[in-house]
Amino acid sequence: MIHLNIRTRFIVSAVLSLPMLYAMVGGFFFDWMLPGDAWTMFFLTTPIMAIGVLPFIRSAWAAFKNHHANMDTLIAVGTTTAYTYSLYALFTDRAVYFEIAALLTTFILLGQVLEELTKGRASAAIEKLLNLQAKDAEVLRRGKYVRIPIDQIAVGDLIRVRPGEKIATDGVIVEGSSSIDESMVTGESLPVNKKPADTVIGATINKTGSLTFKASRVGSDTLLAQIVELVRRAQSSRAPIQKLADRVSNVFVPVVLIIAAATFAVWYVMLDAEFIDSLLYAIGVIIIACPCALGMATPTALMVGTGRGAKLGVLIKSGEVLEAANNIKMVLLDKTGTITIGQPVVTDVIGDQEAVLGLAASLEAVSEHPLAAAILDKAKAEQVMQAKVQAFKAVPGKGVEGKVGSKQAFIGNEAMAEGHHMDADLKNTLQKLQSEAKTVMLVGQAGKVIGLIAVQDEPKETSKAAIAELKRRGFVPVMITGDNQATAEAIAKQVGIKQVVANVLPEDKAHQVKMLQTQGKVAFVGDGINDAPALAEADLGIAMGSGTDVAIESGGIVLVKNNLQDVVRALELSQKTFTRIKLNLFWAFIYNVIGIPVAAGVLVSFGFKLNPNLAGLAMALSSVSVVLSSLMLTRVRLYKDTRV
Repeated sequence: MIHLNIRTRFIVSAVLSLPMLYAMVGGFFFDWMLPGDAWTMFFLTTPIMAIGVLPFIRSAWAAFKNHHANMDTLIAVGTTTAYTYSLYALFTDRAVYFEIAALLTTFILLGQVLEELTKGRASAAIEKLLNLQAKDAEVLRRGKYVRIPIDQIAVGDLIRVRPGEKIATDGVIVEGSSSIDESMVTGESLPVNKKPADTVIGATINKTGSLTFKASRVGSDTLLAQIVELVRRAQSSRAPIQKLADRVSNVFVPVVLIIAAATFAVWYVMLDAEFIDSLLYAIGVIIIACPCALGMATPTALMVGTGRGAKLGVLIKSGEVLEAANNIKMVLLDKTGTITIGQPVVTDVIGDQEAVLGLAASLEAVSEHPLAAAILDKAKAEQVMQAKVQAFKAVPGKGVEGKVGSKQAFIGNEAMAEGHHMDADLKNTLQKLQSEAKTVMLVGQAGKVIGLIAVQDEPKETSKAAIAELKRRGFVPVMITGDNQATAEAIAKQVGIKQVVANVLPEDKAHQVKMLQTQGKVAFVGDGINDAPALAEADLGIAMGSGTDVAIESGGIVLVKNNLQDVVRALELSQKTFTRIKLNLFWAFIYNVIGIPVAAGVLVSFGFKLNPNLAGLAMALSSVSVVLSSLMLTRVRLYKDTRV
């Protein structure tokens, strides 16, 4: 048995029904007729019934055998009734209505083709990403670089990339530095500077320098492949509200058939109408009630919304996520790596910057202390020169010291500075910095403290603006962290968060989420392994894309870019998509409620009669309107949307 796709069925039906549409419209205005009239319409309609309608009849029969009625039931009953009656009329020299069956089928298939096109448009950008992958790469094999197809790359391979070439797969840079265009994956328009130890993403473009990186993920494990899979899964999922539509349809279809039968009975038995007129009223009820728009309301909006999110680096995993995001009252935010950068940086240099930073960097250049990297990065950024250190010595629990030039110098905590002179201004500044929960190191030389360097895991540049926007939209932001109360409150104050839950052990985060859920629906934003239980426990889990695989898998929404502002965009897009679904469903229901009485003939006394042809056109247009409504999501303005 040959199974034709929707587009082919539509094209065949449209081509065969066009002459009948021509005759129907022309006959109404100019008394035009087709050559052969009724017999020509019979020969045109019969293939449409076989190619266009038969799949609907099979679906309706399968539902009937399971004691259900679906949307295809109305289509099958309406078209079959019109066609069967017309066959009878053809041989008894009566008026035929083959064009009703033909045009109804064509309109319904048009709606389904538009739905398919919507799906294609929504996921086209994601599918293009796969085509943008490099086809081959230069890989180190047996001591020299050779070009091989990317499907032969293995984890651990060293890969060389020249300027202008594509990154073949995910990996970590081992040599070289460059700027990389990651816009196709992250949506970030500006190239990102990369250096050794930084990660690279497959299918992104190396812009300037040459790089050598070690492959860390290949094939279906790459970030790009995971993004595509997430979007595909989301677009085939069903929002809980769709289940409501399905339940309504299951009741709605039998009710419509009863109304159609009652319509025929009232007109034929009680109002003494002609048999044909009574039958046409009943057919009109069935046709206009075909709830195609109802069935398209959720999937079209879901596909367009998730496709739009993927372009922005906001991956919505399922329809359930959209409904959850619509009711969120409180947004819980992990501190380290979510609100903050996730590593210590120098925030303050007190004293002569060049002298203090130069002395500190010289001593820390040979130190293994965790904060040494922050000082060296600051010195490099400020282009401060380092001096040679002699007699270097690490003092456990205090700091380091050594001879710089002819003078003894040190950097460390207050215990390290005991016995060294420090003026009153520096003492006051030290207390102020410590009250801000910063780690302060004292820098001294020749028996005197000459300056202070404060280090802190500081907030990301976008965190303060993102949290302000969350508050403006009515969400309550809450910081939840394992850090001590003083440090947590200091960071919270900087970004504008009033409610802080500190000293939370990793295993207790999920418990804290459960407690806060008593105050309303909760979203949790995190990026670490210890965040996974909380992400799963929350009504909505939002995982930062820079986080661990476990955290990303636990999140209902994944943010590809490590940007807190995308939390706002994710919530906004989810809410607008869900609102669009509700709007689509509302208009689909209202349309049926208004259309059925009109088709049944309640306005005939006012001179208005809705014949089956017009009912079919109206039904098709309702489906088209739902598709167009969903496509409007591609044009909705979102927070920090820079499109013109």
